[in-house]
Amino acid sequence: MTGRFFGVGVGPGDPELTTLKAARLIGEADVIAYHSGVGKSSNARRIAASLIRPGTLEEDLVYPVTTGATDHPGGYAGAITAFYEASAERLAAHLEQGRTVVLLAEGDPLFYGSYMYMHDRLSERFETAVVPGVPSFAAATASVAAPLVRQTDVLTILPGTLGEDELARRLADTDGAVIMKLGRTFPTVRAALARAGRLEHALYVERASMPEQRWLPVAEVDPATVPYFSLIVVPGDSLAADPHGRRTPSVVAEVAQRPSPSASAELVVVGLGPGPDHWLTPEAAEVLAEVDHVVGYTPYVARVPRRDGLHRHASGNTVEIDRARFALDLARAGERVAVVSGGDAGVFGMAAAVFEAAEDPSYDAVPIRVVPGVSAVQAVAARAGAAIGGDFAVMSLSDRLKPWPVVERRLRAIGEADLVLALYNPASRSRTTQVAEAQKILLESRPADTVVVVGRDVGRAEEALTVTTLAGLDADAVDMKCLLIVGSRQTRVSRTGRVWTARSVPSDIG
Repeated sequence: MTGRFFGVGVGPGDPELTTLKAARLIGEADVIAYHSGVGKSSNARRIAASLIRPGTLEEDLVYPVTTGATDHPGGYAGAITAFYEASAERLAAHLEQGRTVVLLAEGDPLFYGSYMYMHDRLSERFETAVVPGVPSFAAATASVAAPLVRQTDVLTILPGTLGEDELARRLADTDGAVIMKLGRTFPTVRAALARAGRLEHALYVERASMPEQRWLPVAEVDPATVPYFSLIVVPGDSLAADPHGRRTPSVVAEVAQRPSPSASAELVVVGLGPGPDHWLTPEAAEVLAEVDHVVGYTPYVARVPRRDGLHRHASGNTVEIDRARFALDLARAGERVAVVSGGDAGVFGMAAAVFEAAEDPSYDAVPIRVVPGVSAVQAVAARAGAAIGGDFAVMSLSDRLKPWPVVERRLRAIGEADLVLALYNPASRSRTTQVAEAQKILLESRPADTVVVVGRDVGRAEEALTVTTLAGLDADAVDMKCLLIVGSRQTRVSRTGRVWTARSVPSDIG
């Protein structure tokens, strides 16, 4: 009967971070194996030293090379492959004799560790189990007490061995990040952080949880002092604002300390379009490339690429006036600021909120400019064909800023005027009945076979377009990601399924 093989994570360095299960298995093992470098002791064994029973067999798997210089005919890759093959056979010999073998792994066995190469070679031949351990990045995050990701933040873990261009791209595309494998790669990693606009808040952690642990801002690190046992923590964007979009005290204090306005300071309200990068106008792209700050609802701020010198201020929904005041405060303090909206900022977007907040006389000296964008109604109409080729109206079904009786009166007036109607904000998690109510009201003056277009996530990977009728509309299938276009009597569906509205209108209509 063969023995059992365990990959056991012993944590990042502090023996007290070793799990109870790991400690039990180490104490019960017949054989303890671990990796080490030439002329060096094993860090994994040091962590587990007090748990190993006297007389336990030990297998020290010493790497033949660690930096790539070797006379092996297969080069570095050949030398390492041969080493793993030989190491696996050494462990297999114990397993075939029925011994329990525990291979120690720093951190977690399957997270950038050497254990996985033994797992690949032995798990199909012998009964194998993996015991997870506390990974080094968790210890590093705890040591700096900096929340790494919150809410819907995306965390990306990157090896520092990537090229500078690739690192910069990935750092710009994520919220929070951890960069492993530093040492001699540190200068490249630092350059990538700067290019991606992430250097300011990046934290360097060395030997996390060990007695000699230290941490400091990446910008202050001497590259010549960086060991392999180090990593970088880049906290996510949501650190700057709470879920309700309120400004943190640190941001408020920073704004208060800014100098007097400069000639170049201004607030630009920018429409980002419905989603695809190629729907962003050149003017909007130019503004975003030049401003110091971007302010907006979190999903829209996430669409603006990070870069060196750009500060992104994301906040939650339904706090438009607070967001506008924050942006105006920044601009008044001499900063170049962009407030971003999806679609066109002037169509149920942030432009009106900015001008509303700017009614405060204290903002009279702040210049405000609005940069248009492709609106959602244009995108849906274009996907359908030419649904708004004639006269049309645009309404929001949200009753957050206007009473529902007002919505009802306007729906009836538009229905009786026989205008094509685009409906924004048709539903949300808390508003689930408005679409059905609007459908009922419009059927009072519109034929049952009136053409209706439902566009969902138009321009994005999840795009869907449905052409139906007013009577056939499934109100329950409409959610916050949809925009509806209800046709007029002049709206038709072509033989090829395209929706269009005639330009000419009979004299007895409207």
